Amino acid sequence: MRGILHGVAALHRPRGWIVLGVLCLAGLVGLPLLNGMTPPAAWYHVPAFAVPLLGKFFCYGIVALAMDLIWGYTGILSLGHGVFFALGGYAMGMHLMRNIGKEGVYRSDLPDFMVFLDWKELPWFWYGFDSFWFAASMALLVPAALAYVFGYFAFRSRIRGVYFSIITQALTFAAMLLFFRNNTGFGGNNGLTDFKRLLGYSLQEPSTKVALYLISGAALVLAYLACRAIVGSKLGRVLTAIRDAESRVMFSGYNPLHYKLFAWTVSALLCGLAGALYVPQVGIVNPSEMQTSNSIEMAIWVAVGGRGTLVGAVLGAVLVNGAKSVFTVQWPQAWLFVLGGLFVFVTLFLPKGLLGIGERLGALRKLAARRMRAQGRPQTPERSAALSAVSAAKPHHE
Repeated sequence: MRGILHGVAALHRPRGWIVLGVLCLAGLVGLPLLNGMTPPAAWYHVPAFAVPLLGKFFCYGIVALAMDLIWGYTGILSLGHGVFFALGGYAMGMHLMRNIGKEGVYRSDLPDFMVFLDWKELPWFWYGFDSFWFAASMALLVPAALAYVFGYFAFRSRIRGVYFSIITQALTFAAMLLFFRNNTGFGGNNGLTDFKRLLGYSLQEPSTKVALYLISGAALVLAYLACRAIVGSKLGRVLTAIRDAESRVMFSGYNPLHYKLFAWTVSALLCGLAGALYVPQVGIVNPSEMQTSNSIEMAIWVAVGGRGTLVGAVLGAVLVNGAKSVFTVQWPQAWLFVLGGLFVFVTLFLPKGLLGIGERLGALRKLAARRMRAQGRPQTPERSAALSAVSAAKPHHE
């Protein structure tokens, strides 16, 4: 792990920041230009479907940062982050449904699914979602509030390890079953869909898709900087100490409850932000986003990229979801087997993720260089005398 941290630290030196800035600028600005200002027949043209697809990957990258903050740096494996992601998506989806107005199938002020289910009036918890800023604040506050309450009782009871992972998975499954019910008021199995506009702009317009792509990319950069500031501070060092030896942290006079609760709540807030950006780009949100398999996939992203690195988490999210996009089109039945095999392979052979490959290669280069120096070192009289003394001191067996 120390070698990985040294490699990641090199990215945050002045030269590394310049490289990261250039890459971010090229990704955020260059790709839309290649989409809108190049002929479709050109080999370097970026097709229209790639813009929202990469915007979706950016949202996954934010989720991976949230997972790495709580798992990689605090040592808390959550298998329930899908519920925070979905709650942020539902908050934004409710706003988009309210903005449809009478353009729906039933030409009613109520969302279409409510008319179909014979609802007579809007439920109280839908009030206020006609305002974008109210919906955006709820997309952040609702996941954060749920995480705070859940985390307070869990951490206060000193539930950790596999037991904490199990109860987070149970939380996600319970929320999924609740949202599947038609009488809950969130669209049941079909969820929320058929969105029309966001802030007055049509979601079908290419310019709107590019704008959402840019906003998602900027949000990913800001989330990375925020997580980097947290883990690089004294607070981050305490979180790492809790991950490595929580009992010693307690004996040193720190209360792990507050630190773990802070990281847990911030992680949920980031997931809510990702969900709110995700829904306008995919056009739907339903209870399937809360499947336990989705939360497990989030942990796999971090494991593949490199736990406790932030950069590796984002890299893992992009690569795994890129592979998923390919496999679900070409070989849809094989994806789950590939995902499971990937997780087993990483666990057995790459415990430090893809960034660990660089560490291993660096260690091999250092070993080779050390051997070359040893072979090419001149044989001085002092060295010959020392080797003779060592040889004489060794016991000889006939």
